[in-house]
Amino acid sequence: MNQKTTFIWAGLLGCLGVMVGAFGAHALKPALEAAGRLDTFETAVKYQFYHTLALLAVGLMMNHIPAKALHYASLLFVLGILFFSGSLYILCMTGVGILGAVTPLGGVLFIAGWIMIVVSVVRK
Repeated sequence: MNQKTTFIWAGLLGCLGVMVGAFGAHALKPALEAAGRLDTFETAVKYQFYHTLALLAVGLMMNHIPAKALHYASLLFVLGILFFSGSLYILCMTGVGILGAVTPLGGVLFIAGWIMIVVSVVRK
């Protein structure tokens, strides 16, 4: 992903994080508490924001470090958010436990994204 695409994804995922977080805190809170999923939902929102901020940082780094690894880091963070947070959101809404098996894949994608940042700096 290039710098422009990285910033677009960061903006969209940041906006979505605010919307989903507010929806969960207000409209869904009673249902999430009754299902015992409030903590899970909050974890999904937190990791979405952490990695949205990481996307912004990667986009800024692209100005200073012309490394292909940063493009991969950007993509890995977006996919990580979709798999990690997305699977947790769906789990909270549907109660389908098998979706919890997708969540670790998102975590691996996050780890790979952070490694790509390191690779880009080391190779500079």
